Parts: sequence; structure tokens; C-alpha cells
Amino acid sequence: MAYVPGVALFAALAVGCSAGADSDANGTDSKAGTPTVTPAPPGKYLTLPAPCRAVPRSTLKDLLPGAAELPGDQQDKVFRGSAAVTYDTDRKVGCSWKADGPNATRSLSIDLERVVSYDPAVSDDDRADTVYAKKEKAAGLSASAPPGPPDEKDKKGEASEASEASGKAKDPADGDADAGATDSADPSPSGSDDASSGESTGGTPGSSSSPEEALPSRILDDLGDAAFLQDLPKKAGSTAQHHTVSVVFRTSNVVVTVRYAEQPALVTQVPDGKELQEKAQALARKLAETLSE
Repeated sequence: MAYVPGVALFAALAVGCSAGADSDANGTDSKAGTPTVTPAPPGKYLTLPAPCRAVPRSTLKDLLPGAAELPGDQQDKVFRGSAAVTYDTDRKVGCSWKADGPNATRSLSIDLERVVSYDPAVSDDDRADTVYAKKEKAAGLSASAPPGPPDEKDKKGEASEASEASGKAKDPADGDADAGATDSADPSPSGSDDASSGESTGGTPGSSSSPEEALPSRILDDLGDAAFLQDLPKKAGSTAQHHTVSVVFRTSNVVVTVRYAEQPALVTQVPDGKELQEKAQALARKLAETLSE
């Protein structure tokens, strides 16, 4: 009679040990849920267009008026453009054009970058937004700080400076934006010494803008997912004036930069900043439409 309960007790212990072994084999407590990481969605664009064919010939004729006066072969060469050197045309491409006219030299360049995030927790669009935000910040126009860990160090340092200067630490770029509105915008990454500001392009006497004053560098609200325009009038030495307008925009995971510039033939001539801005923006919108097709 004492033997039977012993067998039953042994069987119960064996079942309990088996259940514990199964739990250990799975490596997790059956009561605790296993977290699941959902990969971030990929970007909309998987390729980039051929840059030197991205701008229609009719548009190039308008942007490069001097080319229309060239002989046929030379005109075709100008309109073909010069492709930027790149080692991965699925990630980054560019093209540039230049034409000398009787009154001025006009130059145009476009750069397209397809951004890919290698972090499964960060989408291609979010990574592209970080790339775009850095360009906006470099132009002194940041409306918001770039998201994500890559910029935490910069955010902390600039938040402290902005807090001391204006009492606003919420946005580390507010200090730069306020400075751009009252003094001048930060220089572009290319090293230009003369950046745009309300003083240099908004109608101050002695500026390099045309009689029809161009607006200063600013955020654009009606182009892509995010965009800005940087106006960079400057003097070459102390005489001839050179004027460059850059329009940068992001659409999904692609960041596009359009640069349009004029160098007058005579030192007494002043580039039409308003015209340069309008044409650069018009081209940027055409490129955004082309990408969306």
C-alpha cells in the first residue's frame, strides 16, 4: 500500500521537472511576452533618374540663355551637361551645366541623393530627414533639430548656447535662426564667406540684389516634404558680383539640391536675384514632380 503513492509522487515530480526544462529550453519565461521589433518601412524611391536628362532642353534654354547663341555642336555640348563623378548611381548622382552669354555667365547644377537607413528601427524617410535637416542647419535656417542619436551631441551643445542667448532651449537651432534674421545666415558648407540674410538680400542699400529685390534665405512650405532656399550674393574681390541661389528639398528618402548662379560680364552689372530665385524654385518643383511620377 505504501509503494503505490511513491510511484505517483515520482510521476508528479517528473512532470514538474519536464515543464521546467521546456521553459528553460525556450530561454524565456512563459508568463513574460517576447518583444517583437517591426522593421521600419523602406523609402519610396529605390533608384534615381539620370541627372543630365532630368532637366528638359526647353528649361535649359531658359536657364542658360547664352547657350542659344552658340553654334549647333557647342550648343548640344552645353545642353548635354557634365555628370558628377559617383561610384553608386543608385545612391547619389549629379549634373552641371554652364553657358557664357554676352552679358553674363549662367551656371546650373543638380544633385540627388537617395538615402538608405541601415538601422531597422529607423526608416529611410527618417534618415533622409536627418540628412536634410543638417543641410538646413548649415544654411542657418533650421526650424527643427535633426532627429535621432547621431545629432544628440550637437543638440546638447547648441541647446545650451541657444538657452543663454535667447532663453529658448527647446530648439537648439532657434539661436541660429534668430541670428540669421537679425544679422546674417551661417555660411554654406562649401565655405562661402558671404551668406544671405535679411540685410544682404532684403533691400538694404548696397546689397547685390537687383532693383527688384530678392527675398532672403528662407524655409519653403510648398515644395516636397521639406525645403529651403539659400540666397548667396557675394562680391568676387571688390568689384565683380556673383550671385548663387540654392534650393534644397526632401521628398520621401531622396534629398535634392539645385544651384543656380550668375556672374555678370561687367563689374557695373548686378545679378537679378529675384529672377534667380524664381527660376531655381521652378526647376526644383519640376524635379519634385518628375520624382513623384
